[in-house]
Amino acid sequence: MIHKVILKAITVLFVSFSIPSVSAQSAFQKTYEKTSRPSVENIRIDFNDSDGNTTFLPISIIKGEKEGPVFTMVAGVHGYEYPPIMAVQGLLQDIKATELTGTLIVIPIASTNSFFTRTPFKNANDGVNLNGAFPGNSEGTVTQQIANLITTEIIPKTDVFLDIHGGDASEDLLPFICYYNNERKPKQTQLAKELSEVSGFEYIVSYPYTLKDSDPAKYVFKQAVQDGKTGISIEAGKLGNVQQDMVDLIKTGVYNMLNKMGIYDNATEIDTPRIWLNSQDYISSPQEGIFYSVHLAGDTVLKGELVGIIKDEFGKLLSEIRSPKAGIILYKIGTPPVSKGETIMCISSFDE
Repeated sequence: MIHKVILKAITVLFVSFSIPSVSAQSAFQKTYEKTSRPSVENIRIDFNDSDGNTTFLPISIIKGEKEGPVFTMVAGVHGYEYPPIMAVQGLLQDIKATELTGTLIVIPIASTNSFFTRTPFKNANDGVNLNGAFPGNSEGTVTQQIANLITTEIIPKTDVFLDIHGGDASEDLLPFICYYNNERKPKQTQLAKELSEVSGFEYIVSYPYTLKDSDPAKYVFKQAVQDGKTGISIEAGKLGNVQQDMVDLIKTGVYNMLNKMGIYDNATEIDTPRIWLNSQDYISSPQEGIFYSVHLAGDTVLKGELVGIIKDEFGKLLSEIRSPKAGIILYKIGTPPVSKGETIMCISSFDE
């Protein structure tokens, strides 16, 4: 009975801070340490910087009945990627702390300014892409401060870090789960591989890991890998819309991984073949223009195949885009405008 009362008493803590961000970090630390089991604590931390920018970061700390692993999941690093955000909303409403072992740290919308202003990729007020800001800066812009808090306060407490993405406003994307093949951390990499295998995603992508310890990680789950944690990322959803099947796929993937770790028992066995991909080639736009392509994410292409063209504003052909190799289109630009140097397509394959 006492446990049920504690579970229903969800505490909401509002904290404001300015540069430097010591008070916000202390607030998260204190909230994390003081919570009993089982319980749910919802924290909303406000940020501001010297340029007058403001934003906030919501964090939910769910502690289960028993001690166990700490699993962190983050959605909305890009606020226009809606299926991940809506999937995590569903998970927050459905997961019961009394049935949980260990701890969940959940950031339901990491870039709230991007989300509420419908701004693709970047924070609408400071113009910084959170998924390129890590490890962050406690005295930087509001987005850099968020990256710093995640790096210094959340990742150190984490055993497994899941970063959930989807196709932003302009991106057509094949749903997949991915991890870095960090040969210097074989135990963490093996766990990332095993969690990917049970997730239910058909396509499993591994990326080479070449970062030195002194290099900036830039990406949030790559920061977790650099810091010695098991890092995984999901990509599901596309073109700035909510696709319910992608929301459901993400939720199933999370539940299956939690079940594998002995944290939460709500797994769904999915009998689909696993397709492994470990080699990615990125096609950059040679110029600004209007992009035409009949291909979609998930299409297979041959080396040298014409996969798109670029025209100018008057319909004059500027460039032909051909595939650098045989493989599958992992993601591509799904809207007409392209800028010089922008990645317009990723071709993925499996190399022995």
